[in-house]
Amino acid sequence: MLLCERISVMNMENAIRGARNPLNSWERSDSGFGEDGHFRLGENDLSLARRLVRAGSDHRKFLRQIFVSVDVTAPLYWWKEFDTYKVGTVANSCSTMHKIHAKPFAREDFSHERLTPDACAALDTLLAFLEKERLAFLDTKDRTHWHNLIQLLPSSYNQMRTVTLNYEVLTNIYYARRDHKLAEWHSFCDMIRALPYASDLILSREETGTRA
Repeated sequence: MLLCERISVMNMENAIRGARNPLNSWERSDSGFGEDGHFRLGENDLSLARRLVRAGSDHRKFLRQIFVSVDVTAPLYWWKEFDTYKVGTVANSCSTMHKIHAKPFAREDFSHERLTPDACAALDTLLAFLEKERLAFLDTKDRTHWHNLIQLLPSSYNQMRTVTLNYEVLTNIYYARRDHKLAEWHSFCDMIRALPYASDLILSREETGTRA
């Protein structure tokens, strides 16, 4: 299970202006904010952006200045893979260290939709033990019970993080992970495809059949 919420795309106006700096071609810029308050790329700016993107990473530096903030809820086993992308990303997570004992354990707190019935039964048995240990810790404050919670917590536990990254990082993620065997990566790539101008700025390699 992977859920993306509260998605914000920022700084596209400044990024496209900066893309025109090398040739001092600001007078050709035709982008602006619509009546709905959303920024829209004009035909001239979009044409320039496409050319820069297809010219390669040395030329598409403006993508690093288009920022995305998103709340992602995903299992710990997915976050371990996401943490590969350390450059150009920032994340603040909900804390298992401080809050793991704050609410009762429930199956809905874990990614379990692909488990077999026998595996679900095993998960329920573990959750029953974790809940017993949680209540014991709340009652006694004995950290032995708390360590049992932390060390036995399954990697399918869902954690929410507020993540900030940029269109260049998202381009790298998309082409590295779009065919991954984890279904969570497919959900994340669906989010990428739905971003403003993703087809022009992120997915151009799919359109041309060449490396962006």
